Amino acid sequence: MFIERIKQLREERQLPLRKLAAALDIDSATYWKIEKGERRARKEYIPVIADLLQADYEELLKFWLADQVTAVVADEKELSNDVLKIAKQNIKLKQNKL
Repeated sequence: MFIERIKQLREERQLPLRKLAAALDIDSATYWKIEKGERRARKEYIPVIADLLQADYEELLKFWLADQVTAVVADEKELSNDVLKIAKQNIKLKQNKL
């Protein structure tokens, strides 16, 4: 979802790939791999991307986090729903301790 969203926003804003890559201090080929899904974007890139694309940082962060979770549990199709339920419970427990 994250890569689809940033690609959509970049195209809507007619921002060349090379400008986004330069702002992230990476080469265009590396950024292209991110948009193609061959490489994961770093979390540190999100504020820069949000600023350049005039996008909501929180929205992009949610998509990025969801992609990270999906990457971890996707191979465990049989267990993924249970894993996500347990993770949700763990998050609630941590929040209650704060």
